[in-house]
Amino acid sequence: MAKSRKTREAGDIDVATEAAPAKLVRDSFTMPADDFALVGVLKSRALQVQRPAKKSELLRAGLQALSALSPQALAKALDALAPVKAGRPKKK
Repeated sequence: MAKSRKTREAGDIDVATEAAPAKLVRDSFTMPADDFALVGVLKSRALQVQRPAKKSELLRAGLQALSALSPQALAKALDALAPVKAGRPKKK
């Protein structure tokens, strides 16, 4: 016996689509050692308030904080960063 397919009416909601998690994107980047050390400092500060944090959470929180800045404040924050050479380091 062949299985029959259920047809959906226009008002039905696809629960599987609605509950699907956000698409994740993997990427890599380079940062100065001093900035990377700040990740450890921020993770320690989060632990002080009993809220463990992952590196990716800290990055996402930082992006949310930056997005709330005015364009002028964002430019000022970006200008305060030390420049980083773009690209991957050459293999030895």
